[in-house]
Amino acid sequence: MSNGRAITSSGPSDMASTSLVKDFLALIKIGIVNSNLITTFTGLFLAFQFTGTSFIQNLDLLLYGLVGTGLIIAGSAALNNLIDRDIDPIMARTKSRPTVTGRFKAPAVLSLALTFIVIGELLLLAASPAAAMWGLAGVFSYVVLYSMWSKRKHVSNTIVGSLSGAIPPLIGWAAVEPSLSISAWALFFIMFAWQPPHFYALAMRRTKEYGAAGIPMLPVVKGFARTKKSILGWVLLLFPLPFLLSGLGIGFLVLGTALNIGWLYLSLKGFKTKDDLKWATTMFIYSLNYMTILFVAMIIFSIFI
Repeated sequence: MSNGRAITSSGPSDMASTSLVKDFLALIKIGIVNSNLITTFTGLFLAFQFTGTSFIQNLDLLLYGLVGTGLIIAGSAALNNLIDRDIDPIMARTKSRPTVTGRFKAPAVLSLALTFIVIGELLLLAASPAAAMWGLAGVFSYVVLYSMWSKRKHVSNTIVGSLSGAIPPLIGWAAVEPSLSISAWALFFIMFAWQPPHFYALAMRRTKEYGAAGIPMLPVVKGFARTKKSILGWVLLLFPLPFLLSGLGIGFLVLGTALNIGWLYLSLKGFKTKDDLKWATTMFIYSLNYMTILFVAMIIFSIFI
């Protein structure tokens, strides 16, 4: 007869399955997948709204676009983990990845990643050939241009990596409207300009780890003062970009400009701060809120155009 303790306690198999799920989510970088799906959905939804296409009658495009994009990003992230398994043990935030611990072996990771990318591309192709093309561009820019080429060799690696991060909204838009409008490119440019200040702030917090791993991030190679100037420059580049989406109305333009002014104010404070790491943390948190608020606002304001 079982007692209460035996019934409520979790056995080794439960813990093993939980650990397996966590390792799998770490392998595909679920946080990156989720954040990119937000921008993909924004591209999809705005394309529906701007073209007057029925959202309800085209749920298949939504499904193909989101699931397909999620799969190619997950597959690309797994390939990135595979490529970086020699340097990941050096950095605290990556040393527990399953490709480092050996939980997932290289052949299995490669098979899984390629399977995800192929299935994802087929789903995007079902939406439109243009969506599939932009999907391939995203995979190539992240896996080849960033992970295999620039990440370990060039201080411009963050800018190169920003290409892949800016492509998901184009994939979403192309699933609905293959001929991308200026509004679609506005999403691309916003995401492209947002990423350097976001990742430079993160790199400042991880400078010692990146240096130990031999990754030439801007703060490692050029120092904090130069990094702050670059952050300021990229934040200034964001100012005109909301006006490419003037079709969303004056309310969106005011919000976008207010967010940019807030980020500019924090950027300028960096030149007087006595605690660079605390400032970098504030900048990093602001950048996350900036992206979330701006893209959710795009969806909301597009409903009323």
